[in-house]
Amino acid sequence: MKESYYKKLENPAMQALAILTGAVGLMLCGWFLTVTNVYPEEPLFAWSIATAFMLLFALFNSLMSLRADSFARYWGRSMYAYIGLALCTGLAAWLFSGIPLREAGTYRWIYIVVTVGFLVFLSMINFMKKIVEFAEREEWNQPRNRR
Repeated sequence: MKESYYKKLENPAMQALAILTGAVGLMLCGWFLTVTNVYPEEPLFAWSIATAFMLLFALFNSLMSLRADSFARYWGRSMYAYIGLALCTGLAAWLFSGIPLREAGTYRWIYIVVTVGFLVFLSMINFMKKIVEFAEREEWNQPRNRR
């Protein structure tokens, strides 16, 4: 059973769905705590959750790309999953806070930084994977003679 669960998490769409579920769940908890007056109202709480979970997706998805058979295919699926996650978490944050992204202050820039960071993470992982593949192809029979 653990094998099938892990196999499902290799799919970027399932990763995005799991991250979105966690983000909306935490936004619901924050909303509930605010409505019951347990915690004071923080208008941008939902936006902070949205950006934090997008960063979590960027890190997790980049690490999972190491196991991908075809990096180009994984890259494309990851891009679609990230765009969908960004739209859905943004919509959820807007619904919970009542504040659109353009009025959310620095969270607009954080969205851009996390998006660029996601592209950098995926590129770095791909580059490291290429280096390892190159090193595995090289023959290391004997050391070079130095003068």
